Amino acid sequence: MASADLRQELDCSICLNIYTDPVTLRCGHNFCRVCIDRVLDTQEGSGVYTCPECRSECQERPALIRNITLCNIVGSFLFTRPDQEETGIFCTYCIHSTVPAAKSCLLCEASLCDNHLRVHSKSAEHVLSDPTTSLGNRKCSVHKELFKYYCTEDAACICVSCCLIGEHRGHQMESLDEASEKKKEKLRNVLQKLTTKREETEKRVQRLQERRREDQKKAASVTETVTAFFRDIRRQLEDLEKRVLSEISRQEESVSLSVSDLIQQLEIKKDELSRKMRHIEELCNMSDPVTVLQEPDTRDLCDTEDRERHDDQVHGVGDLDVGLISEKLQILSDIITCINIGIYVQEATDILLDVNTAGNNILISGDRKTASCSDINQNHPETPERFQLPQVISTRGFSSGRHYWEVDVSKSVIWRVGMCYPSIDRRDQSGIGDNNKSWCLCRRYNNHYSVRHDSKLIRLPDNIPSDRLRIYLDYEAGQMSFYALCDPIRHLHTFTATFTEPLHAALWVVGGCIKISGGVRKWKK
Repeated sequence: MASADLRQELDCSICLNIYTDPVTLRCGHNFCRVCIDRVLDTQEGSGVYTCPECRSECQERPALIRNITLCNIVGSFLFTRPDQEETGIFCTYCIHSTVPAAKSCLLCEASLCDNHLRVHSKSAEHVLSDPTTSLGNRKCSVHKELFKYYCTEDAACICVSCCLIGEHRGHQMESLDEASEKKKEKLRNVLQKLTTKREETEKRVQRLQERRREDQKKAASVTETVTAFFRDIRRQLEDLEKRVLSEISRQEESVSLSVSDLIQQLEIKKDELSRKMRHIEELCNMSDPVTVLQEPDTRDLCDTEDRERHDDQVHGVGDLDVGLISEKLQILSDIITCINIGIYVQEATDILLDVNTAGNNILISGDRKTASCSDINQNHPETPERFQLPQVISTRGFSSGRHYWEVDVSKSVIWRVGMCYPSIDRRDQSGIGDNNKSWCLCRRYNNHYSVRHDSKLIRLPDNIPSDRLRIYLDYEAGQMSFYALCDPIRHLHTFTATFTEPLHAALWVVGGCIKISGGVRKWKK
């Protein structure tokens, strides 16, 4: 009974459960910290705080002092009777206090503490089990007897009377232990399957977590790349702004100097005209006709040609050269083009040259990345796919998406690079750019650059500042663009067409070699 009395003393008067982190008010009463905090919260704003036990009042929210001694007592109590406390089942016969039960008697349908268990009947009829509240589930509802057997046909626990005279008579029976072991075996099989599924699920979780880490790393890498990209764009824009503003200032200064010189000349002319006007006024005021008539011809005093010459000088003073400024601003278009294609994420694939299409004076490297012009006939096998001209195309074509590939033409003087349909003629008129099935950028022997399609040529500036070139394809948009990979990247030309076949990379080389400097890259948003 001392244990029961102690148990009651360890109950919080608010939650009626054993103390959790007990604290003490100034009046000496103890509560769970969480419980008293909630009570004080509800009293917030009322102007007064009261103890739930003695109703003692204070104007300020009372400080909560941890009761270390009580906390240790609760810990010791729970340590000595952990199993009994966790069940929440109490002795049926301890009517004056709540004492945790140690066992339950299935026959008596009662739970017993340690004291009552010592005086309880030891007869075999009194079947003891761990503390439970479902005592009625252990007896037959018809015969009020304990379950002894398991009917496999009806999947039900039954008593002896059910087996002998009840509705289960003649059915297949098993002892409870035997039926329980069989069911446990099934449960073990189910548990094994569930364990396997859980392990598979854990593996999937691990893969997804690893995927998430990879995505985070990729996002960080892309973020760094995009940040560097836009930092470079800002630098280019700032440099361009400085160059354009400098050009405007230079032109403004030049025009201003020209205008200042002309103003100075006109001021001198104005003074001269004023002098002539005063002389003429003096002549007009003279009374001596002889003096007036002897004055030189007055037409000399009014020089119209001189006036016209100064008018021409005024018109000859140039305005700001807007064309030159616009030419410098053309770099902005290239920067914008870089932005349009540069904010995509790259996914590299490979591109190889098709040896079966190479002309007989074209030598393909072992890695099928370089096409070289050779003076020796390679005697390639004659096939319908082979070109008669010194050119070759790639093995794969592109029929959708955005892609680009790059070439190094530093070791060739005369070349063509571009793309073509696989249906391009392999005999006559098969040169890339010489038909309506191919597009190319080319350099001729005199270092002239141009773009070609269907034998139509568009001349480009001859000062392309890089031997590394990029060919960009947006299949759905019907655009094929050429860039020089200088700093900043320079847009050379864009063809616009409605593509109807897959497009293959194409190289045409006379003297030297052309190398594909990287795999094809597919752009994704």
